[in-house]
Amino acid sequence: MGIKSSARFVNFYAYDGYVDSIDMLDALHPQTILAYGMNGQNLPLQHGAPVRLRVETQIGYKSVKYLQRIVVTDEFVDMGDSGWAWYVGI
Repeated sequence: MGIKSSARFVNFYAYDGYVDSIDMLDALHPQTILAYGMNGQNLPLQHGAPVRLRVETQIGYKSVKYLQRIVVTDEFVDMGDSGWAWYVGI
């Protein structure tokens, strides 16, 4: 099936309740990865197991730990006022 051409955002939901999103440009960037291992082993809990998002084009808080669910959508989901800007590129 793949991703619909209308998709503009990727929402990330973590086991600890944290929710964040990035746009498709950042999601498809070659340096954006989903990490499930480290140094040949499963990703340790302190580094975000079972899966951690790494978004190298944005500052650290966009690298969501403890990923439970990923949703690709055409609608922006307002995550509320976290005290951080939605886009914080570097």
